[in-house]
This record gives sequence, structure tokens and C-alpha cells, in this order.
Amino acid sequence: MQIKYIIAIACLFLLSEIDCQVKLNNTNAPPVNDLFGKDSATVKRSKGFKNLATIDMYLQFTSTIDSIEVDTTISIKKDYRFNYLQRDNFGLMPFANIGQTYNTLSFNAADDNTVPLFGARARHFNYSESNEIKYYEVPTPWTRLTYKTAFEQGQMLDAFFSLNLSKQFNFSIAYKGLRSLGNYQNALTSSGNFRFTSKYKTKSERYNVRMHIVMQDILNQENGGLKNEDILNFESGEEEFIDRSVFDPNFVNAENILRGKMFYINHSYDIVKKIDSINQNKVSIVNTISLEDKYYQFNQTSPVTTYFGDAFTVGIDDKVKLENFKTSLGLNYFNDTLGEIMFAVNYTDINYGYDSVVLFPGETIPNRIKYNFFGVEGSYSKSYRGFNIEGQGGLNLSDEFVGSYVKGIINVKLLDDFIVGGGVNINTRLANYNHLLYQSDYVNYNWYNFNDFKNINTQQLNFNVKSEKFFNANLDISNIENYTYFNLEDTIDEVKIVAPKQYDKSLQYLRLKVQKEFRLGNFALDNTIMYQNIVSDDNVLNVPTVITRNTLYYSNQLFKKAMTLQTGVTLNYFSKYKMNGYDPLLAEFYNQNETELGGFPRLDFFINAKIRQTRIFFKAEHFNSSFTGYEYFSAPNHPYRDFTIRFGLVWDFFL
Repeated sequence: MQIKYIIAIACLFLLSEIDCQVKLNNTNAPPVNDLFGKDSATVKRSKGFKNLATIDMYLQFTSTIDSIEVDTTISIKKDYRFNYLQRDNFGLMPFANIGQTYNTLSFNAADDNTVPLFGARARHFNYSESNEIKYYEVPTPWTRLTYKTAFEQGQMLDAFFSLNLSKQFNFSIAYKGLRSLGNYQNALTSSGNFRFTSKYKTKSERYNVRMHIVMQDILNQENGGLKNEDILNFESGEEEFIDRSVFDPNFVNAENILRGKMFYINHSYDIVKKIDSINQNKVSIVNTISLEDKYYQFNQTSPVTTYFGDAFTVGIDDKVKLENFKTSLGLNYFNDTLGEIMFAVNYTDINYGYDSVVLFPGETIPNRIKYNFFGVEGSYSKSYRGFNIEGQGGLNLSDEFVGSYVKGIINVKLLDDFIVGGGVNINTRLANYNHLLYQSDYVNYNWYNFNDFKNINTQQLNFNVKSEKFFNANLDISNIENYTYFNLEDTIDEVKIVAPKQYDKSLQYLRLKVQKEFRLGNFALDNTIMYQNIVSDDNVLNVPTVITRNTLYYSNQLFKKAMTLQTGVTLNYFSKYKMNGYDPLLAEFYNQNETELGGFPRLDFFINAKIRQTRIFFKAEHFNSSFTGYEYFSAPNHPYRDFTIRFGLVWDFFL
């Protein structure tokens, strides 16, 4: 937590060196200083920027998107994104405490990875990947503070600061921290996400570089959920059980943590630079280097054999580590007529595993999956008169780590507000590392399947329509071969035997998602509905047939347009199905076909307001919990959160 204080001191030091005098202008986009109502005369801008800064000059970038203007407005979509993940969580079912995990109500088969993913996927919802990191370009220093209350003795705060020292050089620094005790015993969550980014280009723009450093730790106390005999007490709604701390969960002595460090740099140099309309070609040499070092650890002061089964030791300390290094070198060619073409050769070095081997009679569980190999990758894109085509692909040149993917996208703009598109995604890769190799001090959690499991093969076709006037829709149809998952193999004396399993048949999966907002004056009804259907001989992938979110709200500008107000009610609902169970040792969800859950409404009342550059969010979450029944769960034995009132804000400073 000391990092937060370092960031705060650094930001104050930088701000103290900046002349923050402001000059008003008369452009259509309001000057940043005018948004705060200041009357000062001038402001010292970063070198290379115009004298006056408007909101459209504040830009952010990702590895796949060229630029996005910073948006400080308030809308119903902002309400959907104002949560722990800071993105729309439609299709995710949160647990009782903020920062725990989410049960996935939908499944996306599209995949552009050619190597396995690190395990403990339940801890990765708040884990930032390289393609999610943003870079910035700002004419004046920009600070954003995001705050939201948590559950019992805690809060969430995301503090961000970005500064351009010149038109060519930008850096940003941010830290998101959370601590929440929760309403149940041994359910504390604590996480920290530190991000540093930098972007630089020479004045000639021949050389460009982007780099980031990300350090993350996500800690959760684990309690295994309610005991089976307490389920009826929870569902009864009796007053003595409304205080959730009275429940004795399955255990109160365990925690797991995911820690990761990520270093990334992408730089390019234009060998041939496009100067004007006569010279239509640009040739660049591009190099990317990434290094990620992460580990997952499960600790328990003493084994709970009635929940996990027999143990080797009197204290549980499971730890697995992954070191993943990748570098690529390639050429990027751009032509006004042909489009943009990239081809690169890459090298990957992987080291995953443990510090010791496990010996069973007749079987040895090794401690490492360690390989290095070369690969190739490429991409193509072209836009012409409303027509856009993109393609990407990658291939591992390895006999052991066989993996490849091909992805293609086509979009056509038929009208000003009507875009249709489609795509294909074909992928083959090994299952995630914790499916292939896992070791634990618990006897049941030891396996090695590297030579037994086949590659997972997926093929997906997708189609989409985008239109604010008519509707937005997405349809994807997937075929999955050798689907690999964690399965509830058996239950012996209440001990759940969970193990990785590979389905030796193919399964087909269809998803249709439609979104449409209807408006009448200051009132609006925003609707999102998803239909899902899976065709397979066995129930190895369970999802609800219907997921829906409907928001009826009122919006208006008050006090001579000084404040924008939104207030309304959101309904979330998904049909009953055999919901995945949660394993706290693996930090993974597993397939089970014993318990059917769902079919309960979740009603949230909200009041959101924007005053200058401050957005305020007030929400009464699940206010219907006391009168629609207490049969609401996020996973078997894991109740969803009760009625609670939460408050938060997003505050932007443009100096």
C-alpha cells in the first residue's frame, strides 16, 4: 500500500511545477478551464500543443485502437461500467463481496492465444492484460479519481494521472486499490493494480515507442461458502440469520493470492516514410518485447479434510509460478491502395511449475513445463468508403506447443447509422496450464496431463449489426472440439472431487445478444437480452438460456443546465440452470449437474448526477431481496449479496 503514497507525492510535486492559469475561449467544445468555471488568464501548455485546450484534444490509445477521445459525459452506459471491473459486467454474476469473483453466465469461444493461459482464472477478472493497457496524449495534466464504497470497513479508489512533457512525450501513472471486509466470515478482499505507461515519438514521427509496467496483487480470504445444513436457514429469511456473520462457513483459515509483474515495450522505425500524397508507401521495422512473471498461492493454516479430502501436510502452502517471455521482430508495410500489411517472427520462452515433484505409487507428478520456440504472426487491414476488412493470424513453430489462430473481420457502413459486419475465428492450442499440471498438499489436487490432453480446437462465425436508431445485435455460432474444463467427478462424504477433464466429442454453441433503447421525452427504457443454446450429448458446458437487463430511467438537465440528473431502476435476470460451482483452492469454476440455481430478479435503484466534471453515483443494490425471496446465489453454497446502499464518484481534473 506504500505505492499509493509515493504516487500521491509524485503527483503533487509535478503539479506544483505547472502554471495552472487558464484562458477562456469561444470554441464549440468547451475549454477545460471553463468546465471548472475559472476566470484566470492563461495556461502553460505542453510544448507543441495549441494555446487553448479543448476536451477533444485529450486522447487515449490501446494496442489495437488508434485513438479515443476522453469522455466525461454521463449516460446509462457509464452506470453499467461504474463497478469494480470498470467495464460493463453484463453476463457476469458477482459474489457477495466486491473483489471476490464472478460466475460467468455466458461463454465466448473466440480465442487468439497460441499458448495456454495461466490458471486461477477466477482471480483474473480484475487482472489487467497487455492489450487492455491504455496510453495517452493530453495538452494539459489530467487527473481522474474514481471512488466507490465497499462492504464493511473498506473502499475502492482508482487514482490516475497523465502528463505530456511535450507533444512527443507522455507518461501516465495510476493505482487502483480495494479493501472490503464483506458480510460473511473470512471473506476479506484486498487488491492493488499499479500501472505506469509512456508514449514517445520523434518530431519527424519516424520513431515511435510505447511501454508499460504493471504490477498487480489480488488477495482473497476463502471460506468455502455456506455449509449444506445452513442453506435452508439462509433461504428462510428469518431475522436471526439476516446478520450474515452468524453463519459458520465451511472453513475460516484459508486465503489465496495472485501476483503479477508485466513489462512491455513496442517500438517502430519508419524506413520509408509517407511524406505526401505522391509518396503512398510506408515501411516500418517493428519490435515488441514482453515479460510477465506471475504466481498463484493458496494458504491454509491447517487442512480441512472434510472439504478437500486427505492432505500430505499439517499446513497447506501451494504455490505455482509462470515466467513468460516473448519478443517479435517484423516489417509493417502501408499503401493507400493496398492497405496495411504486417509480418513478424517471434520467440517465446515459457517456464511454468513448482519447486518439487510428487511421488505416488506407480505415478510421478513432475514439477515443470518448460519450453522455448519460434513462431510467425501477421495481420492485414484496409478501409475504403465505409468498407473495412481486418485479418490476423499466428502460428507456433513447435512440435510440443502446437498452436495457431486465424481471425478475420469485415464491416460495411450501409447508412450513417447502420453498420453490418461479420467475422471468423479459428484457433487451436493446449489447455490452460493448471489443466495440464497441478500440485497441491491435498492428495486429490495432483495431476499431469501434458501428454494426454489434445489441443482444444474452436471455430466461430459471428455477425453483428450496429445502429443506435434501430438496434445493436451480435450473433455467434461456435464449434468446440476437445473442450477442457474442471468437472465435479464425485462427492464422497461431502468431499467434492474436482479434476480436469477433456470432452472427446464436439459441442455447438449459439449466442444471440440484442440491445435497444426506447426514448419518450425524458424517459428511456434500455434493454439488453441474450439467448443461448448448446448442442452436445452431455452437460459439460452449462449456461442459462436467457439473460436480460432492462433499465427504465429518467434524465434531465436541472438548475439552468448546471447539473445532469439520471434516476431509474435496473432489472437483472437469468433463467434457472445448473450453475458452475466454485473451488477456492484452484480459484476456478467447475461444471456440476446436481444443483439448479437462478431464476431470481435483481432490482437496483440508482440516482446519477453530473456537476461540471464530477459524476456522482448512488445505488440501492438488490433492494427487492427482502420481498422476492432469499433463494439468490452466485454459485452453489455461495449466496449473492443482500440489499445494500452504495455511493461513488468519478472526478476529472484538467489543469
